[in-house]
Amino acid sequence: MEETFKLVQLYISSHQTPNQSSLLTFGGIAVEYATKAVENGGTAIGIRCKDGVVLAVEKLIGSKLLVPGSNKRIASVDNHIGIACSGLVPDARHFTSRARSEASNWRKLYRSPIPIPSMADAMGGYAQAYTLYSSVRPFGVTAIIGGMDEAGGPGLWMVEPSGVGWGYFGAATGRGRQAAKAELEKLPLPNITVEEAVKQAARIIYFAHDDNSKDKDFELEMTWVRLEEGTAEGLEEGVAAKGWGKHEEVPKELVAEAERLAKESMEGGGDEEMEE
Repeated sequence: MEETFKLVQLYISSHQTPNQSSLLTFGGIAVEYATKAVENGGTAIGIRCKDGVVLAVEKLIGSKLLVPGSNKRIASVDNHIGIACSGLVPDARHFTSRARSEASNWRKLYRSPIPIPSMADAMGGYAQAYTLYSSVRPFGVTAIIGGMDEAGGPGLWMVEPSGVGWGYFGAATGRGRQAAKAELEKLPLPNITVEEAVKQAARIIYFAHDDNSKDKDFELEMTWVRLEEGTAEGLEEGVAAKGWGKHEEVPKELVAEAERLAKESMEGGGDEEMEE
């Protein structure tokens, strides 16, 4: 196997022009820089549940003059799909706009909403195309795509600057990704409800913020994709709800309650209440 790999490398290098070789080098370096931009962004997480998906973002506040709630990091790309981004905000806006175009084109072509895996594949291919040419640069953004469709139920994917995309039960990116991943691994995913996931998402974002950006203010932005209330009741463990979900902001009172529990948990006095 090793000899075969070396022969392939030799064949490629012997058939490359100097310009092609430099493009490959440029692409690799540019992806590394794009990844660094993501690592310096606010933490974003996604949690796949048995009855939907929860997306949450730590939106770092660079100035006290900013209007609360502006410059959102989570957007709807279709009725049943949301996308949370970490990294360069202008890149995230363009990436989201492209995702909306993909969803719209799918509806026109197939007369139905786009499935979650198909959206992830399309956006992964789009991101990868921007690593191939010296006239463009890779997107400095990692996108967590969450949604709910009729065939697969809840779906959660993460697309990186290189274009690679993976399906997840729990995904994290941004500055606090390592701390967030460690906390996500402790959850019994995907066998929790979206209401439980909202509380856990708030706790994880606060934990990651305290671990990486304690000296900076932030806003917690949170949305979910879920079935109509009551349609997921009585689901057995390991069985996911099926049907088209709706992406919308988590009600403010639920976010406020989740933040209260998260702060208590950080102070060491709310662990039991959070577990309940």
